[in-house]
Amino acid sequence: MSPRALACPASLKGCLSASDAAERLVAGFRVAGVEADALPVADGGEGTLEVLCGAGFPYEVSDAFGQPRWALVCELLDGTRVVEAAQAIPLDPERLDAMHASSRGLGELIAAIGEGPMIVAIGGTATMDGGAGLLKVVDRLPGPTRVLYDVTTRLYDAPRLYGPQKGARPEQIAELEARLRAISQLAPYSELPGSGAAGGLGAALASLGAELVPGAETVLDLLGFDPVPYDLVVTGEGTVDATTWEGKAPAAVARRCRDAGVQCVVFGGLVLEGDAVALSGDPGRAPDDLVELGGRLGSSLRLA
Repeated sequence: MSPRALACPASLKGCLSASDAAERLVAGFRVAGVEADALPVADGGEGTLEVLCGAGFPYEVSDAFGQPRWALVCELLDGTRVVEAAQAIPLDPERLDAMHASSRGLGELIAAIGEGPMIVAIGGTATMDGGAGLLKVVDRLPGPTRVLYDVTTRLYDAPRLYGPQKGARPEQIAELEARLRAISQLAPYSELPGSGAAGGLGAALASLGAELVPGAETVLDLLGFDPVPYDLVVTGEGTVDATTWEGKAPAAVARRCRDAGVQCVVFGGLVLEGDAVALSGDPGRAPDDLVELGGRLGSSLRLA
């Protein structure tokens, strides 16, 4: 029987979407004569909507700094709407300002979509406002809501752990934490895993009755991920570091493969921590790197 491989990468931020990365890996496997399927994955951050639905309906909202932008919402077969916070209030490397970024735009998006069950993927935002902007717009959720978090960070740890990457200077970390502690509505939810995700959006949505759930595991369940029919599974993301192994999609894929007794290879454009195959590290080469990786792994699989 011919070997089979499954390509299920997450996105390589700034380089390739998860779908594009999966297609490149599959192309490499097929050059090597190995049958391969694509199943791009996500963890509740940027790209979750694309992985679950592929496309969506646009709504005009405010970005994290009050400028208009379009944000997509999609619908699963059971009628559940999927909202991705990064569609409305994304982290933009060209404008990092944790002190002023607002989650209001996500609130506008939730308020616009009408009644019914909802999934909110909250990773990849510019915000550190504890959902204060959102709570000014939304005082109740439109239906049963699951919040997909991509990190397990607790609320009051968020400024220290993620404030700097959102533009906070060292002297601003304590002020950001004080702001979060001043929102009394969030205090009962501050120790929940994921309450500090997206700068406290996890806690804000939990205070409205949402259930916080691990994003990667939930996405894999929704996709029906099953490694058993395959001889090899390949997953990865742009940078493999400590956060990868703390709940990101590649770690969830690798863990499920291990439990099923299926070989799994994790790759990273850059590998800073853990057992993973490093690509060239050149963002411009990422598409070719993945074709080459698929071909190399496919050849090894055929010789095994």
